[in-house]
Amino acid sequence: MSFLGPAHTRVSQQAVCPPKIGATVPTVVNAMTVDVEDYFQVSAFERHVSRRQWDTFESRVCRNTEYLLEMFERGRVTATFFVLGWVGERFPSLVRRIAAAGHEVASHGYAHRLVYEMTPEEFGEDLRRAKGALEDACGAPILGYRAPSYSITKRSLWALDVLVDEGYVYDASIFPIRHDRYGIPDAPRHPYRVTRDRGSLWELPGSTVRWGGQNLPFAGGGYFRLLPYAWTRRAIEHVNRVEGKAVMFYLHPWEIDPAQPRLTGSLISRFRHYQNLEMTEPRLRRLLCDFRFGSAVSLLSPLASTQAAIEPDQALALA
Repeated sequence: MSFLGPAHTRVSQQAVCPPKIGATVPTVVNAMTVDVEDYFQVSAFERHVSRRQWDTFESRVCRNTEYLLEMFERGRVTATFFVLGWVGERFPSLVRRIAAAGHEVASHGYAHRLVYEMTPEEFGEDLRRAKGALEDACGAPILGYRAPSYSITKRSLWALDVLVDEGYVYDASIFPIRHDRYGIPDAPRHPYRVTRDRGSLWELPGSTVRWGGQNLPFAGGGYFRLLPYAWTRRAIEHVNRVEGKAVMFYLHPWEIDPAQPRLTGSLISRFRHYQNLEMTEPRLRRLLCDFRFGSAVSLLSPLASTQAAIEPDQALALA
């Protein structure tokens, strides 16, 4: 039996990971996360594609996400799908399929607006609309949130208060790096508890390695496509084996779809979005063989016992 991938290439039904003689079984379970959005909804093209136009584009998010679901089933991977509320509202059956396959459904907001470009009131409304659409579709509570383009930065830390108010258990929106669009470079590198005046929640940051006094990103998205696979593999091995921590890996359904329509944008935006799309799927297959993965929410139980030890770090970074 075989099935068609998003680029209409036929994939054999052989075992995803052939047994390797003498191979060591990884012991750390990392988090596999997917930001479920369509190719025309990314921040890189928002100046050229208005949200009023979204319904006029060919949608490819369902078939690309379903292809990932098949890959994860074959690789025995449980993941967290941060679904855009706009997608969940229009394709509730996709959200139900994700949940029925045993994966966690979490929120990517509703309209893919950058958090630091919204007011707290607008952000709260965006959260509630997304949460309502996703919970209606999957019939389960939404516990986690990831901001579009990791847009909770030092100028939008107020968003953590809104997340607490809206009942979220964890956030996965802070990347501890320097970047032209996002990042808090002095934030903790590993999961930690954030205590705010209104309450607290867990933060699951984007994964990095320390090199030359800086945090270097590696675990997903453009970093996975643009940098050699060896960089990703060695970085995950270092975090798992040397630091004894889990990695938060992320990708988007459009990243396994090299045949997607091309959109107008700046040279750097087009490079970041389209470069090496054809390499995502084979690299992802290698990744699923080389490491173990579970959902983001599955990381929280073992973290609870270490809460007291990590709170001083988060207080310094997110005061």
